[in-house]
Amino acid sequence: MKVKKSELYISAAGQDQYPDEGKPEIALAGRSNVGKSSFINKLLGRKNLAYTSGKPGKTRLLNFFNINDAFYFVDVPGYGYAKVSKSERAAWGRLIENYLQNREELCGVVLIIDVRHAPTKDDIAMYDWLKHFEIPVIIAATKADKVPKTKRPRHLKQVRETLEPEEEDELILFSSETGEGMTEAWQAIERKMRRE
Repeated sequence: MKVKKSELYISAAGQDQYPDEGKPEIALAGRSNVGKSSFINKLLGRKNLAYTSGKPGKTRLLNFFNINDAFYFVDVPGYGYAKVSKSERAAWGRLIENYLQNREELCGVVLIIDVRHAPTKDDIAMYDWLKHFEIPVIIAATKADKVPKTKRPRHLKQVRETLEPEEEDELILFSSETGEGMTEAWQAIERKMRRE
């Protein structure tokens, strides 16, 4: 994928603000601080398009990124560590659920996990929830550069055994630092957008 144009189109608080051109959308989900913004920036060849922060839970809206005027990446609020009130967390949950369940343009979700650790209960819950609603998933096991190459097979096995991904849901080893897995990630995303 050659990215010639990438820009934040809108930070949406509800469906009345979503783009209405009918272009394909790929959502990006993951725990707070797992590296969603770094993943987006690396794929798009931008340093600070998606905001990265040391403080988890900075994404509080659905951020629609226009790519090549052809499709959107949709960054959804991270789950897990965010230090916010229960009511605010519940509001995020409703926002995310409504988008994921009802958005016809959604072609799939990239579930970003940290390959250094076994998927958390939240990761498992998110994957199971997506599969319950028959949403195609790409699992991006990020921070690969922090795991020695000899230990990576063991870590990937741990991910597979914990999440038990369905056959069509690809598992990609990825590093925002080195760019490892970028080609595979783009290929998987393009397949989802073609609804293969």
